[in-house]
Amino acid sequence: MLLSIIRMIHAFRDYQRNVAELSQLSDRELADIGLDRSDIPRVAAGAYKG
Repeated sequence: MLLSIIRMIHAFRDYQRNVAELSQLSDRELADIGLDRSDIPRVAAGAYKG
């Protein structure tokens, strides 16, 4: 159980880091890689099917 909680914490930190990094990109840079600002949470969570 403790290991499961630790994994969830690590996954959440990874998610937050991914959101922060993608949010720093300009709209143009996001468009260049085929993303929109509204896609950032899904991409960061690994649930993007674009």
